[in-house]
Amino acid sequence: MIFKKYAKIATFIGKKMEKSTFLIVGKHAVMEALRNPNRKVFRIFLTEDSKKKLFKDSLNTNIIKDVKIFYKTKKELDRMCGKDQISHQGLIAEIGHLPDLTLKDFVLSNENKKNTLLVALDEVTDPRNIGSIIRSAAAFNIDGIIVKERSYPEESKLMYKSASGCTEHINIFKVSNINTAMRFLKSKNFWVCAFDQDSKKNFTEHDWNGNFVLLFGSEGQGIKKKSLDNSDFQLSIKINENVESLNISNASSIIFQHLDFIKKNNFLKN
Repeated sequence: MIFKKYAKIATFIGKKMEKSTFLIVGKHAVMEALRNPNRKVFRIFLTEDSKKKLFKDSLNTNIIKDVKIFYKTKKELDRMCGKDQISHQGLIAEIGHLPDLTLKDFVLSNENKKNTLLVALDEVTDPRNIGSIIRSAAAFNIDGIIVKERSYPEESKLMYKSASGCTEHINIFKVSNINTAMRFLKSKNFWVCAFDQDSKKNFTEHDWNGNFVLLFGSEGQGIKKKSLDNSDFQLSIKINENVESLNISNASSIIFQHLDFIKKNNFLKN
């Protein structure tokens, strides 16, 4: 099946896109997808200028061995980006979805792991913000991200570009209901920490020994009241009183880095 927005692309590709595939753009997103043995990459579209970089990076690993390559002009790649108008850096790939890992399976297989950190996104929908959160989570060793299936833009070029290839390096658990997922995790000895700018407790003052879910709300409305009521702790980042709030991706980066630091420096009980 060909989606309408890809109809013109298919004409010059000469072959229909595979079922359940989608396009990602940008050097890091494409290269990391190629390096991921669990990710199926069907085709790569690139300009002559980006050819040397691709072949240089894949020389020793042979990551493009079974991938079909199509050379296109910059304008043709621009058209493949469609209305998103994002920089493709001369590289676009058609990829398949990763196998789903359920939250339950992850928890059961990590029952003996201490100080597990998961992130839950409650109605966060902006692809750039989600991509940036994924990138920070991977950089600072978060164990996984829980997203609401209906709100997660899993085929968004913007999200993959913002994540800069890090979607390949972190577990993403798609659930139908965030609160149901939280209740399950609480039954498995996880504490839920909701980040709410109205909370008077600074997150750096919290005792982070144990397994935690870091709960973040939507960009505009914050965490829903029901989710807030179901949390065990409500925390905030203390910032300059003249600044109303931080962007969710900036706030999450600060929190992830702090928790990674105290883990690495043995401030947590093992």
